[in-house]
Amino acid sequence: MRSRSQYLREMGLTPWTLSTATRAVASQDVETVLSDVQPLEKVPPSGWASLQQQVGNCIRCSLHTTRKSTVFGEGDPKANWLLVGEAPGAEEDRQGLPFVGRAGQLLNRMLFSVHLARNEIFVANVLKCRPPDNRDPFGEEVSTCESFLHQQVKFIQPKIILAMGRFAAQALLRSEQTIGQLRGRVHRYPGCDIPLVVTYHPAYLLRSPLAKAKAWEDLVLALAEFQRVANSENG
Repeated sequence: MRSRSQYLREMGLTPWTLSTATRAVASQDVETVLSDVQPLEKVPPSGWASLQQQVGNCIRCSLHTTRKSTVFGEGDPKANWLLVGEAPGAEEDRQGLPFVGRAGQLLNRMLFSVHLARNEIFVANVLKCRPPDNRDPFGEEVSTCESFLHQQVKFIQPKIILAMGRFAAQALLRSEQTIGQLRGRVHRYPGCDIPLVVTYHPAYLLRSPLAKAKAWEDLVLALAEFQRVANSENG
C-alpha cells in the first residue's frame, strides 16, 4: 500500500508534515458571509429519503431530457466533511455516483493525503444532472438545482465544507467573485457558522497540474479549520 508521501509525490507536491503546514495557515482570517450567524435548523431523518426521491424525479430544467441518471451524492449523510463539486460528468451520469472518473481518482488521492477516506465524507455536486458534453452549467440550471444542495447541507450539518471549483464556490457562497478571489481564507456558509474553504476542482487540476500545490494549501487550511472547530467543541 502506497504511503501518504508517495501520493503527494504523484500529485507533484513536496511532502511535508501536516503539523507544520497547519501552523502556517492556522492564523488565516475567517470571513463571515452574513452577519446573522446561527445554527442550521435540523432536518428530520425522513427528510433525507424524501430529498433523494425529489432529486431522482426532478424535471425542473431541460437537463432531465438528456441525463441517464441523477447523481444525488455519496457518502456518510452525517459526515463531518462535505465536499461539493460542479456537476456530474459522463461516467458519473452513467453510474449515478459522484467523482468516479479520473477526477474522482485524483480526489481520492487528495483525501488520502490528509488522512481522509471517501466513506468518511459526503460528496455532492451543485447540479444533480450532467450538462450535455460536459459544458459549463447555465445560470438558470444552477439557480433551479441549488436548493437541493442547500437542503443537503441542512441535513448533513457538516463541520466543514470544501467547495471545489468556481460554480460550487459561487453557488454555496452566493458570490460572483472568482475562485482566485475566494481561495486562501475561511468563509462561512451563508446564514450559519459552518466554515467553508474554496479550492480548485480536481478536473481542473488534471488540466493544470501546477495548481496542485495551491490545492494542497487549501486542503491544509480546511484541515486546520476543522481541527479548530473540533477542539472548540471538545472544550
